[in-house]
Amino acid sequence: MRSSKSAVRYAKALLELAIEKNKVDVVENNVNSIIRASQETSDFSAFLNSPLIKVDKKISVLNELFGDFDSITLDFLSMVTKNGRENLIMFIANSFVVQLKEFRGIVPITIVSARQLESATRNKILAKIQKMVHGTPEITEKTDESLIGGFIIRMGDQQIDASVASQLMRLKQELIK
Repeated sequence: MRSSKSAVRYAKALLELAIEKNKVDVVENNVNSIIRASQETSDFSAFLNSPLIKVDKKISVLNELFGDFDSITLDFLSMVTKNGRENLIMFIANSFVVQLKEFRGIVPITIVSARQLESATRNKILAKIQKMVHGTPEITEKTDESLIGGFIIRMGDQQIDASVASQLMRLKQELIK
């Protein structure tokens, strides 16, 4: 819990600095490169989390790996590492992406359905979502056959569950009472 709060604070500081220096797009590209590096090799996370590798060596390796990054990002990575928080770099990067979307007014929305939605159904759902959202919705569609039918919409900490599986579960609960 404490580490996630720290990651959010670090990400906020990086975003504020990028905004102040008018380098949001550059820092965003750098952060996305860090995320890709972590996804492409598990050794990257192991390297960041290793207590056996000294801070100076970690900073040297980060500068070598990401030498083409903007100085804001490189200095930030160096500062985080010097503070002994290099194990949070991936959490910070992911939090940065979330905060940047919020800054830009982008609202991530996930629609989970039992099968691929037909375009007419998708358009009806999107029209209703647009009325509920303040900002630009970023839609991600997923399928989950266990829903049987219907859909679930997730927006931040809100969830609208119109799935057949949840309706059957509620009906079962009512019958048990």
